[in-house]
Amino acid sequence: LQLQIKEGPNSVEARYIPFRSSSSMPRRSRTSAMSSILMASFIGASQALRLSTPAFRSAIRSTRNVNLNLNVNLNPNVNPFRPTATTVLRMSTSTSDLEAQIKAKGDEIRTLKESGAEKSAVAPYVKELLALKAQLEPAAPPPPKAAAKEDDDTESPEESTAANTVLRRVKTKDATTPSDEIVAVRGWVRTVRKQKTLAFVEVNDGSSMDGIQCVLSFDGLDDVSIKEINNLTTGCSVSINGRIVASQGGKQSVELSATELRIVGTCPGETYPLAKKRHSLEYLRSIAHLRPRTNTIAAVARVRSALAGSIHSFFQKQGFLYVQTPLITASDCEGAGEMFRVTTLDLDDTSKLPLKNNSKSIDYTKDFFGKPAYLTVSGQLGGETYACALGDVYTFGPTFRAENSQTTRHLAEFHMVEPEMAFADLTSAMDNAESMLKSVVSDVLESCERDLAFFNSFYDKGLKKRLTKLVEKPFVRISYREAIQHLQEEIAKDPKKWQFPDVEFGTDLATEHERWLAETKYQSAVFVYNYPKSIKAFYMRDNSDDGGETVNAMDLLVPGVGELVGGSQREERLDILISKMEEVGLNPDDYWWYLDLRRFGSVPHAGYGLGFERLVTYVCGIENIRDAIAYPRYPGNAEF
Repeated sequence: LQLQIKEGPNSVEARYIPFRSSSSMPRRSRTSAMSSILMASFIGASQALRLSTPAFRSAIRSTRNVNLNLNVNLNPNVNPFRPTATTVLRMSTSTSDLEAQIKAKGDEIRTLKESGAEKSAVAPYVKELLALKAQLEPAAPPPPKAAAKEDDDTESPEESTAANTVLRRVKTKDATTPSDEIVAVRGWVRTVRKQKTLAFVEVNDGSSMDGIQCVLSFDGLDDVSIKEINNLTTGCSVSINGRIVASQGGKQSVELSATELRIVGTCPGETYPLAKKRHSLEYLRSIAHLRPRTNTIAAVARVRSALAGSIHSFFQKQGFLYVQTPLITASDCEGAGEMFRVTTLDLDDTSKLPLKNNSKSIDYTKDFFGKPAYLTVSGQLGGETYACALGDVYTFGPTFRAENSQTTRHLAEFHMVEPEMAFADLTSAMDNAESMLKSVVSDVLESCERDLAFFNSFYDKGLKKRLTKLVEKPFVRISYREAIQHLQEEIAKDPKKWQFPDVEFGTDLATEHERWLAETKYQSAVFVYNYPKSIKAFYMRDNSDDGGETVNAMDLLVPGVGELVGGSQREERLDILISKMEEVGLNPDDYWWYLDLRRFGSVPHAGYGLGFERLVTYVCGIENIRDAIAYPRYPGNAEF
């Protein structure tokens, strides 16, 4: 583009014209560049005449020359093309200008033809010439819409018009301050109140607990919007344009003063399962595909997302590497045998199942993996292999357990956070777990304040106080023997109060035991360490100071949940590990790769597992773990 400037005593006359040599530049690029220069150089001019950017572009396309007369302060220290005074812009398309442009355009076309340009290159200039000639005809109709789009231009949000609206979308969580900008709010209708000349619509897009009230004044709406109001129902999806203004009511600080309403998806109120009333969490599980639209499940989802992000952030800042371990495995990490089998064999026709010679046992060498395969119960063993090469790693992914449990604390599909640390012992694992939980809960207290306030009001009155205490107070650490002694003394006072009153060394603590220690005895998060060998997994390191009666393991108990974290120092001694495998009936040959870690450069290492859904229930103050995950899997249920 070429800029011609003519200075007068009180004005500047500027003319933008395209270079004759710019024929290689696509027309779209030239007009876009011209528009950008106009807007950047004379910002504010369009507001002065209420002239939209599409009008700029339309004028540029039709005239190719734009005369601009501006009243500016010609201070030599100020860039004259960014005026300091109010500007006034006029676009002139006089007859003499048009005739001159037509002649110039004809010269351009002749030059292109003489240079051997292809027809496709000349065609745009011919169209422009015809458009210029049309402007000389008094009764000439305006250019058709298709001509305005011949370059496949896409208007930017700033170039939006009422007829072709592409506005900046604002999520309800960000709609906090009034603004003159017209923005778009999109979401689902929670409530509708209609009056003679007004309608109040609460819209929630899931970004926050609170939606935004949209005020629709019939006087400021087009006919289509007014008709759409009659079709508004709870649950329908909408797109509403307007300005964010200070609210006239007392329930919210801002509201959307709507200028346009469009229903995106209708929702018949008579069949919508989520009427405006409080539903039980049990009922909501039966419509798990719709329950994220409720306050409770939406808040759980936001807190869950924040927790996951904070966990990743913590480990990344601590220098841990994120490792993705396999979901399909041939190894039973826990040695409990409660695993889901993975097979491609035809189980619908048992006569086709391959059998071993002279046996009723299935020949899994004919299966997909050539051996029995399962969904993993833990990523720990794989994590150990990487920790023994990279130092500190963590996994965070789905795990599976075929445990026939219907309790509020168990799922068949759940997620585990499992860090593994080389050159570490049990104390290192406890220190890391405590730091991680304090960091994660602190982050959520800050980022999900409104959601936690909701849970504190409707589900657990002491939630925020308990979470704050977890962040600020050091965790208690006691041995398993001490825990058993405390429990025995308490149970002896009134055994009838306890479901499991028989507690002794070797007892696997029940939830009621764990919660009493955390909620009543210490009123704090509690590490219990040095558990009996008989109730813990084969890979946990034997304690040498008590003859191997206990293992160097720990559980973290928290109020409201019970066990939240389980960890240990791993057994790094090859001969002892092989012996422990044989004791629990595991074939060491199946774990040859795991034993190789002890054969080649073995090191002391430790780690732990955090049940992610249990963490969600703890932070949200909800009782049932089935409400802490999008689609819970448990015995008898695999819906959705």
